[in-house]
Amino acid sequence: MSFESHSMTLKIWDHATIDHTLETAISHVSARANAPKDRVRVTRSGPNLFTVSVADGMSGD
Repeated sequence: MSFESHSMTLKIWDHATIDHTLETAISHVSARANAPKDRVRVTRSGPNLFTVSVADGMSGD
């Protein structure tokens, strides 16, 4: 797992936990960026690799 300003990248090995893990990550990024959850996006960038980030220009900073 890696963190950037208002995003995080996760490698999720256990497919049974993907939904729960991504929901938790969305909540975390939303709170850190002071942005509503509906402005947080999830991008799948490889096998088991997901990036959770605030849509461009949407962070509260």
